[in-house]
Amino acid sequence: MKILLSNDDGVNAPGLAMLASVLGTMAEITVVAPDRDRSAASNSLTLDLPLRITRQPNGFYAVNGTPTDSVHLAVTGWLDQHPDMVIAGINSGANLGDDVLYSGTVAAAMEGRFLGYPAMAISLVSDPNHLKTEHVHYETAAEIARFLLEKLLKDPLPRETILNVNVPDRPLSDILGIKVARLGHRHLAEEVIESVDARGKPIYWIGPAGREQDAGPGTDFHAISQGYVSITPIKTDLTDYKALDSLSNWIA
Repeated sequence: MKILLSNDDGVNAPGLAMLASVLGTMAEITVVAPDRDRSAASNSLTLDLPLRITRQPNGFYAVNGTPTDSVHLAVTGWLDQHPDMVIAGINSGANLGDDVLYSGTVAAAMEGRFLGYPAMAISLVSDPNHLKTEHVHYETAAEIARFLLEKLLKDPLPRETILNVNVPDRPLSDILGIKVARLGHRHLAEEVIESVDARGKPIYWIGPAGREQDAGPGTDFHAISQGYVSITPIKTDLTDYKALDSLSNWIA
């Protein structure tokens, strides 16, 4: 089995190394990831600059672009053989609720699915609100990824579907189980942070993500808060089929 790994934290991220190490016991692994942190790059492709792939001392490959660039380049011509699956992670931080709209980790998995391959995104959560930056138990998330991979080999995902997986940052023995959950929702993002540059001109930093709002039972936020792994199936087809008839009547 051949697996393509990528992420949005960069090719040297500890979560990516751990995932490659654990999954390397059951598959042939190729790692193609951004050469630096490209968190929140979402599904962006680089179209105005040339892209380069550089082999790293550990055998991973770095791309001077986004997570989506990395998967797209690998699958559409760079790899000699196509992968059987694309896995993105282990992300250092939550990808819960609205986070999936911005996440480069989720985008890398989506790109794999767009191009025809089963895909999964996996993240390690120490704080759902991104207030803590230190993450410890990457091996826990890697073992969860291994477990899910074994299940997916026996019972593949439907077409147009990826798995978004969030794992509490705790020892594997302290994980209470796995829950299938819907995406929750956050409050509006915090306000932008205004400052000035060296010339006195205004500059702005994007504010922190909003805290959880819709986070009750059944949501990914709730599963994580209770000590469970959260798994959410996400469809790459964004069409609102329920609205097609009413919109057609409105147009008529």
